[in-house]
Amino acid sequence: MRLFKIEEVIEIPSNVKVEVENNKIKVRGPKGELERVIDYPNIKVLVENNKLRLVSYFATRREKRILYTWASHIENMIKGVTEGFVYKLKAVYVHFPFKMKVQGDTFIIENFLGEKAPRKITIPKGIKVRVDGDYVIVEGVDIEKVGNFAGILEQMTSIPGKDPRKFQDGLYIIEKPY
Repeated sequence: MRLFKIEEVIEIPSNVKVEVENNKIKVRGPKGELERVIDYPNIKVLVENNKLRLVSYFATRREKRILYTWASHIENMIKGVTEGFVYKLKAVYVHFPFKMKVQGDTFIIENFLGEKAPRKITIPKGIKVRVDGDYVIVEGVDIEKVGNFAGILEQMTSIPGKDPRKFQDGLYIIEKPY
């Protein structure tokens, strides 16, 4: 059954500026700026009086799901530019102690399982990574980039073909924003 009107209202904080033009949403705040393309034929995005409204008339179930998903993305964008997102990873090692460091825009893991060649990955723009002892802190304004990079770091140190109960060496996510 189709409902006449589906509407989701998002409050915009006073220190955040939201612009909508040509299906592109730009969110600016004290921590940075994010933009995202939101385009679907039956869904309108309106900004009025410090409120952002997502509206759809005669919405199908699919359009309702898309509308609420976009509302969550926009709320995450607003939270990102005001507070930011932080993932915390912990280095666990039993067999070989390994070192982690940040050199410029590259994250390096040395001596993982006694390997001679270091494991390297380029840090995406907009993300800050710092090493604090056995902890790695990944922070930024875009939750998708931050969470994706933290997951990649965790996967970089996975050990295929070994029993995870015995070989627990690696980097593991211990704190997430949600």
